[in-house]
Amino acid sequence: MKKLSKPRLPRRKKSKKPLEDGSVPRITNETVAETREEVLKGARKLIYPLQHSKHRVVRLSIIIALAVVIGFFSYSMVSLYKQKNTSTFMYRVTQIVPFPVAKVGNSFVAYEDYLFELRQYVHYFTTQENIDFESDQGKAQLEEQRKEALKQVINKAYIKKLAKEKGITVSAEEIDAEIELLRSQNRLGSDESALQDVIRDYYGWTINDFRRSLKDKILQAKVLEALDTETTKRAETAKAELDSGKDFSTVAQTYSDDLSTKDKGGEIPFLVDKQDRNIPIQMTEQLFALKTGEVSDIFSVGYGLAMIKHIETKENKIRAAYILFNYKDIQEIINAEKEKTKATTYLRL
Repeated sequence: MKKLSKPRLPRRKKSKKPLEDGSVPRITNETVAETREEVLKGARKLIYPLQHSKHRVVRLSIIIALAVVIGFFSYSMVSLYKQKNTSTFMYRVTQIVPFPVAKVGNSFVAYEDYLFELRQYVHYFTTQENIDFESDQGKAQLEEQRKEALKQVINKAYIKKLAKEKGITVSAEEIDAEIELLRSQNRLGSDESALQDVIRDYYGWTINDFRRSLKDKILQAKVLEALDTETTKRAETAKAELDSGKDFSTVAQTYSDDLSTKDKGGEIPFLVDKQDRNIPIQMTEQLFALKTGEVSDIFSVGYGLAMIKHIETKENKIRAAYILFNYKDIQEIINAEKEKTKATTYLRL
């Protein structure tokens, strides 16, 4: 008996046209360009909104950043110029942002310089003198210190201006030599750790802060020496008389600016030891390098020039005499500069 077979459906012919129901059409060499354009057109519809959104995010971020910067600057200016804030935070801000406290000629004086000067005073009087700057008396003293600190940084700006005009600089080696000189007489401790302890306890400074202070001090002395030619000439005249055989005591009575020793031929009224703090450290260094009866060359003591004589040695101490030639008061030189170049201050005290 013959098996019955399942009826077969007629085969549908393949259409070469794209399907109208949205299914993916067949891509051929003839239709590839058209299909690519259709795909890119669909992608653009997605990309454009994303790009627009991205631009909005960027603009919003810039606006927020500008608002933060403007707010920060506004807060800083109010804190510094109106409230006169001297906190550690504001000091750090002035180390990063060069807010001016004054202007000398065409050069600005940094607010950081002013706070550096003021904060050492505040630290010293708080820790060493137990001054309460919250009391009425303390507040009055602080106001005076503010004025003094501002005066000092403006003076230093004039000194730096003069140094620049004269080509005067201070090298790292000169600062190192000054530190070693102080250490040699145990005035700042015998090692780095002791030095750090001393300057931190007294001034709240780091080593770099101390070096900065020494640099200012050395620069002022070098500017004074360069500008006060009259004092240099007096010292050279006195030295020439000593070299010609004139008695040290007689020369001291004629030329010395130290009124306490001048009439006694320049003799120091006590025996000097190597760690003596009653005379400038530069004098001690020169004195202990001399033999009995010798006189030093002219040397600087910062505020003037000097010569010193080793009279005799007694029990590791030296009987000595010296001649001092004081420089002009630095304020005289600065005042003369102020007549030529005016200073403008931005802080009302």
